[in-house]
Amino acid sequence: QVQLVEFGGGSVQAGTSLRLSCAGSVITFSQYTMAWFRQAPGKEREFVAARVGDYVYWTDSIKGRFAISIYNANSTMFLQMNNLKPEDTAVYYCAAASPGAPLRAVQSYTYWGQGTQVTVSS
Repeated sequence: QVQLVEFGGGSVQAGTSLRLSCAGSVITFSQYTMAWFRQAPGKEREFVAARVGDYVYWTDSIKGRFAISIYNANSTMFLQMNNLKPEDTAVYYCAAASPGAPLRAVQSYTYWGQGTQVTVSS
């Protein structure tokens, strides 16, 4: 069965960087829209970034600070997060959706990882 597992979360100071990884099994990333979402305490899960082929889609709050990359050969996805801010504190999830589904909508995604906690202190 399909499995997505995130790695790389942690507690850091504002202004520093983290790189999150998402490893997939029994799934070919190139056949899906792959994305990162996050959920802060007391808030709804929100779209962070997605990559569809050569196109990257972002939420405005992280544009210019985060980068998404995918290595289809080994079904691995990364989220490089630079200049982290306290408002980036959340559980970060990787997710996979069928191509063509609205990529910013949580409901579009079929497969989810278990999440990894990122805490940014000021």
